[in-house]
Amino acid sequence: MLMRSAFHLASTRGGAPRLNIFVFHRVLPAPDPLFPDEVDTVAFDRMLGWIASWFRILPLAEGIAQLRRGELPARAAAITFDDGYADNLTQALPILQRHHAPATLFVATGFLDGGRMWNDTVIEAVRRTPLTHLDLGAIDKGRVAVGSVAEKRRAIGELIPRIKHLPPLARERHVAAVAEASQATLPDDLMMASAQLREWHRAGMGVGAHTVTHPILATTDAETARQEMLDSKRWLEALLGERIGLFAYPNGKPGQDYRAEHAGLAADVGFDAALATVWGAARRDSDVFQLPRFTPWDRTKYRFGARLLQNLLSS
Repeated sequence: MLMRSAFHLASTRGGAPRLNIFVFHRVLPAPDPLFPDEVDTVAFDRMLGWIASWFRILPLAEGIAQLRRGELPARAAAITFDDGYADNLTQALPILQRHHAPATLFVATGFLDGGRMWNDTVIEAVRRTPLTHLDLGAIDKGRVAVGSVAEKRRAIGELIPRIKHLPPLARERHVAAVAEASQATLPDDLMMASAQLREWHRAGMGVGAHTVTHPILATTDAETARQEMLDSKRWLEALLGERIGLFAYPNGKPGQDYRAEHAGLAADVGFDAALATVWGAARRDSDVFQLPRFTPWDRTKYRFGARLLQNLLSS
């Protein structure tokens, strides 16, 4: 009760309620030794329970519309997921339904139906390789140790940042080199199938666009960026039979992953709002094409709540 009162005061400070938008990616069925901090079903159930007890969870589109009209209730929150992982349906959806919590999934459409995001290709290549070392001389990385869990974690931690902000063709070449060197059989079921996305939608959950191939827009030319936004929007509209009004920038850090002109592009191609990934809660005077999203990384109730309160007070 004390925490809920604190969130009430923080979210209405100055008389204008704020919308706290949470962002998640995967919800794993069990803890992952390579990523012990990744959210699994137990952690997600616990966090969603805290959020539901402290906030009024609204569908994102409804929350944004109420925010813009000045009709947002106190302690308003929305839940979002990025990318389109199959475990959002198989693992997260039952937990969302149990807590009566609507959520919106931002989909990178090019990876549905058997595709795989570039970072997951790197991760699964390292995870599943039968080798103790990868020969990555083709990308000037030399021999990389991957024999133990600690070595695999270290390799992934070095490779992902090295590859992330490369131009698309260079990134593709680096990822292919890691996959080839690993000699691993890689999974083709990490992302949703079209039928699963329709099932998510039929369950009353929201869907937004997240580009086709998840590029770093800041390193992508304007026409390609525009096409990525537009094509993902149109593909989802054709699949679901309804207009898609929301967009989330890949990775989502302003200045680093996208720039101000991409907010203009989002408006030009017909989105109503776009979301970043940065500290803060949305206010009525926030740029609707750069709405903040923030989820505390803490795993205890007090620390999770304290960091969330800090986020609201800084907004």
